[in-house]
Amino acid sequence: MPYPRPLACALLVALIASAAAPTTDAAKKKATKAKAPAAATVTACTDFYTYANNAWLKSNTLLPGVPSLSAMEQLGDRARQQQIDLLNAAMTAPQGNVQKLLGDFWASGLDESAVERDGANPVAPLLGRIDAIRKAKDIPASIAALHQVGIPVAFNFGADIDLNDLSRHIGYFSQGGLGLPDPAYYTRMDAETRKLLGLYNGYVQKILVLTGTPANKAAAEAQQVIDLETRIAQLSKPLLDLRNPRANYAPVSVATLAKAYPKLQLAEFLKAQGVSDDSVSIANPQLFAQLDKLVGSLKPAQWKTYLRWRVGDAMAPYMAKPWRDASFDFHGRVLAGQTAQPSRQQVVLDAINLAAGPMLGREYVGRYLPSGTRTRAEEIAVNVRKALENAIATDIRFGAQPKAEAQAKLAALKIEVGAPRRDLDYTVQPMGRGSFGSNMLIASTWQHREEMKRIGRGNADRRWDVLPQTPALAYDIAQNRLIVTAAVLQAPALDLGTDIAAQYGAYGSLVGRELSHAIGNRGRLVDAKGELRDWWTPTETAAWTEVGNRIASQYSGYSVPVAEIKVNGNQVRDVALADQAGVELAWSAFNMTQPAASKEAHQAFFTGWARLWPQQLTREAAVQRASTSVYAPGQWRVNGPVYNLPAFGDAFGCKAGTAMQAKADQRVLLWPAALPAPPPAPVKSTKKKK
Repeated sequence: MPYPRPLACALLVALIASAAAPTTDAAKKKATKAKAPAAATVTACTDFYTYANNAWLKSNTLLPGVPSLSAMEQLGDRARQQQIDLLNAAMTAPQGNVQKLLGDFWASGLDESAVERDGANPVAPLLGRIDAIRKAKDIPASIAALHQVGIPVAFNFGADIDLNDLSRHIGYFSQGGLGLPDPAYYTRMDAETRKLLGLYNGYVQKILVLTGTPANKAAAEAQQVIDLETRIAQLSKPLLDLRNPRANYAPVSVATLAKAYPKLQLAEFLKAQGVSDDSVSIANPQLFAQLDKLVGSLKPAQWKTYLRWRVGDAMAPYMAKPWRDASFDFHGRVLAGQTAQPSRQQVVLDAINLAAGPMLGREYVGRYLPSGTRTRAEEIAVNVRKALENAIATDIRFGAQPKAEAQAKLAALKIEVGAPRRDLDYTVQPMGRGSFGSNMLIASTWQHREEMKRIGRGNADRRWDVLPQTPALAYDIAQNRLIVTAAVLQAPALDLGTDIAAQYGAYGSLVGRELSHAIGNRGRLVDAKGELRDWWTPTETAAWTEVGNRIASQYSGYSVPVAEIKVNGNQVRDVALADQAGVELAWSAFNMTQPAASKEAHQAFFTGWARLWPQQLTREAAVQRASTSVYAPGQWRVNGPVYNLPAFGDAFGCKAGTAMQAKADQRVLLWPAALPAPPPAPVKSTKKKK
């Protein structure tokens, strides 16, 4: 919706006034001395986003070469700096065994001279085991050993939800083992893909030489690697097919593996990973039949070359400079389009999060999540959940059975704040400060061991899929729980230094938008008992579709800032719906707990929401996001929901039908029956003045 132009209106009024008034010499002289009209002042009723974020927008401008900046990106930067501060403290004065491990890991990575001296030593034991392969029967044991240290070869294996029983995890055997990110790269014949494959061949040769291949044999061995990977790729599914969880779920009994894949020895593989469950998923049996065949048909020498390559490729970023440079030149420059390697500090931090993320998360929570913040976060989340329960109870669009299912699901919904409820076993081989690469393998081995413990009955809620030190607030559909990480519980998401109204407007709205997924278009697929079924009827579907179409139409009328294009309403529809639900539910929860709040508190609520989303974008970044992102620009994430809420107009005195307040018949509301009634208009006195 285009905004009115107040400056143009003011000039028009001035022209009309001057035409109606008699012109005198004095007036002419006064007019010649008058200053030029001042620029229009942005108000809450013309553009609330700019009004609420004026100070941020003025003080946060883009630096050259930086495509974007936002308040949420700054929150991520702050969380990263907090991790660095924690690791520096653990390096100099560790408090406890976990901090000692982290401090040594951090110190070994920052010591570049030690990394250079270490050379290929970190991978020498792995390469020695591979070189000991003599027969086909030795290959599966080496594959299993590499998986144990966190280097997946030939295929991937990991823990994930059992779609037939959401209370457990099972092991998933899935496609992998390739050095290129897309199996299609190995089989497409267009010129661009062939060029990429040539560059890949050169990279494989560099890594093989570093692992011990004589230079005059590197080309031939690289071709052996690509030949084996091509055989794997030919029976791998297209990446698009992997997006469907059901299509990648095919449980089979572990007892059948020995007969189905005798040479690959998958039953022994499971034992090596510490897995004793009775079933696993193998959704691509043709691929594993091919791997089973290749173990027996290819010469062990070719497998040895492939395994050495996979070790070198996986470990190259954590090794000496020749390894790092080779890895970055291909993975960074060719595949990712990067122009410069990240700083040493960033490389080491990323490595620790990758291999020992839960360790760092445990210490992060202890250092950066005060008990008062956790308590407030839980309190607000519980109240927003109550507001959603009330909304469902009064909503006429839900039939009796879906309404009962939604209420039961919300009653069972768990709220987990800070970190996962179950702690891990931190018994780990001592790291020391001598070898960063060796420490990476020690940590990866520990992480893999703990991940394998997720497999089995009653383990589905054991872990989160996000680390506590990563700012995130998400609804876990499989476990029917709200996950709130420690890192997100700081400004602008939850700032205990602000009024509680602003806390509800910011954090409460984020909670509301995630909880809405529990009973919305995603949550409809899992019922209150955790069973996979669609518990909506055509009535609920039609109502949701109707409000979704209306919100898409609303956002399609908005323009992308700094770009001459419109927002794609259909593309941002789901997020816009969640934003709208979040603000409505948080507003209901706030009024439920603070019924006598002042007008200033009401304004603080909406300002809290607005201050989540300020951003600066280059034109190129804005255009790119407009074509791919499911998130509307920050301006409309702020203005879109409040435009629909009459309470916003009441708080700031914005009249219906203006830029920031929709007319009654234009409002798009998800839970109108649950919204607090607006304050009554003042009653005019009927007494005549004497």
